[in-house]
Amino acid sequence: MSEALQWSGAVVVLAAFGCSQWGRWSVVSYRYLLSNFLGGFALAAAALLSHQWGFVLLEGIWGLVAGRGLALRVSGRVKLAP
Repeated sequence: MSEALQWSGAVVVLAAFGCSQWGRWSVVSYRYLLSNFLGGFALAAAALLSHQWGFVLLEGIWGLVAGRGLALRVSGRVKLAP
């Protein structure tokens, strides 16, 4: 279970990062923020199952930051550039 979470979370986060670096996704797009939110929390959950507390902190905060960005985007306070 933990390994499946690690792989899926890592693939989701890295795919979003790659898409942003190649100019395919904006870092404030819903798909980028949601990918980081879900991927970060999947990795945090996997780290929690493995008792890797540093990674729980890292990935948990990663997910929270992405969640904040997503909330700002949903509320309309952050918009995509034209």
